[in-house]
Amino acid sequence: MHSTARRRRQLAESLRRDGMITDPAWLDAFRRVPRHAFVPRYFLSQPGGWRAVDRTDGDWLDHVYADQVLVTQLDGDPHAWERARREGVVRGNPTCSSSMPGIMAVMLEELSVHSGHRVLEIGTGTGYNAALLSERLGSSLVSTVDVDEDLVRLASERLSLCGYHPTVAVQDGAEGLPDGAPYDRVLCTCSVSEVPIAWLEQATRGAIVVTTLNRPIGAGLVRLIVMPGPVARGRVLSRDGRFMPLRAHRFADPASLPEIAGPARPTELSAEVVLHPSSRFEFFAGLALPGVVPVFRGEDAFLLHSAGSWARVTTHADRTMVAQGGPRRLWDLTEAAYRQWTALGKPARQRFGMTVTPQHQEFWLDDPDGDHRWPLQ
Repeated sequence: MHSTARRRRQLAESLRRDGMITDPAWLDAFRRVPRHAFVPRYFLSQPGGWRAVDRTDGDWLDHVYADQVLVTQLDGDPHAWERARREGVVRGNPTCSSSMPGIMAVMLEELSVHSGHRVLEIGTGTGYNAALLSERLGSSLVSTVDVDEDLVRLASERLSLCGYHPTVAVQDGAEGLPDGAPYDRVLCTCSVSEVPIAWLEQATRGAIVVTTLNRPIGAGLVRLIVMPGPVARGRVLSRDGRFMPLRAHRFADPASLPEIAGPARPTELSAEVVLHPSSRFEFFAGLALPGVVPVFRGEDAFLLHSAGSWARVTTHADRTMVAQGGPRRLWDLTEAAYRQWTALGKPARQRFGMTVTPQHQEFWLDDPDGDHRWPLQ
C-alpha cells in the first residue's frame, strides 16, 4: 500500500510538472485514486503481437503508474488475456484501454467542473476515469456508460471495491443516458465521427462537452458549449488526444491496397508533414482530404479513398517520391492544401472551431461565420 501511494503521488506530480494538471482538486484526485485497482492486468506491445502482464510480473506497477496508455482488451474478446498468458504472445486489435493519465488530466481540466455539476462519461472502459470524477464530485453526480457488458461489469466491481458508486450502465454511448439527464458536463473518452445530438439534448444550457474526433487525418480534442437548439459551438484544443472510436464509428479497414502502376514524381512534401500528429499541417490536411484514409506499409505511406483514388509516398535518402492514380489525384490536392494553409498563415489546430447543429456539423477558421469553413466528414 505504501508503494502504490508513493507511486500515485509521483504520477500526480509528474502530470503537474508537465503542465497536464493545474487545478489542485484534480491533483488531489490523481493522488487518491489507485490506477492499479482498475488495471490489474493489461497487454504490452512487442514484436509479433501482445504480451499479457499482471501483478505477478515485476514491471506491472512501473507501467501502471507511468504516463502511458495500457491496452486492456483485444478484439472485444474477454479470453484474449488468458490466451496470451498461455501462448506468450497473441495478435489482435485493441478494443479497450486505460488512456494515458496525462491526456485524461487535460480532458478533465477542460471540463471546468464545479461542485454540484452532474457529469456523463461516455466510455466507461476500466472505470479509472469515472473514479477520478467520483473522487472530485461525489459518486451521486457521475454517470458512465459503455456498450460492452463485460467491461461495465468489471468496472462496476472495481469502482465499488474502491468505494465509488457512480451510475454505471450498459448503453450505446451515442445515445447518452436519458434517465440521468440533464447533465452539466459530457466527457467522451472514446472518439466520435460526429458529435451525437443526443448529448446536446441531454445537456443543460451552457453545458460543456469535451470529446475527441474520429477522423482518419487530423483527429483531436474539441471543447463545445451547449446552446438552445440544440446547438453547440466551441474550439479545437491545442493539446492533442487520440482515442479508440465508439464501436459504431469505426472506419472499415481497407480490404487491400491498390495495384500500383504508373510513374512516380518528386514532391517537396513528406508523409510525415502531412500525416504525423505532431505536424502543424496535419489538422488542415484532414479538412482538405475528406474521406481519405492513410495506410502505412513499411517505408511507404498510402492515401486511399473509397472511390478508387490513391497515392503512394516513398522517401529514400532524403528524396520523396509520389505515385497516384484513380479519378482524383490525392497528392495534388494535398500539395494545393499545403499552399492554401501557408497562405492563411500556417494556422495551428487551436485556431479552428466547430459548430454542431441537428442539420450539420462543420469546422471553421477563426470565425464561425467567416469564409473558411469545412463540413465534418
